[in-house]
Amino acid sequence: MRYLHTMVRISDVDASLHFYCDLLGLELIRTIENEKGRFTIYFLCTPHDRASYEETRSPALELTYNWDPEDYAGGRNFGHLAYRVDDIYGLCEKLMDAGVTINRPPRDGNMAFVRSPDGISIELLQEGEPLAPAEPWQSMGNTGSW
Repeated sequence: MRYLHTMVRISDVDASLHFYCDLLGLELIRTIENEKGRFTIYFLCTPHDRASYEETRSPALELTYNWDPEDYAGGRNFGHLAYRVDDIYGLCEKLMDAGVTINRPPRDGNMAFVRSPDGISIELLQEGEPLAPAEPWQSMGNTGSW
């Protein structure tokens, strides 16, 4: 397993980039705009981690700006932790066997979400290419929020 990023939702792009880049010294290394989902993602890392990020896409801070205004009361601005895993199906099976709910099953062989005992959302991403779709994951629906 390899740590990838932490996602935090932001409400003001300019103020957030000023804080994280100009004041804290992180560097903006990648931006992704998703018109269909109506959001923009900004990936930041430390100057020290820049070479590592360019090779492995980690470690990073992901700032997500939703184009439609949202209320982030109650800590909703914190999104999730993300880890790259060697076998997403095997890990999800291990977690399920231990009583962990798979909130977003890896139907695509690539991505799943679970929650920690304290409710922190954790994204699991398959290392390399997605695995071939397989049961029971392919027909399993989402449970709760992730």
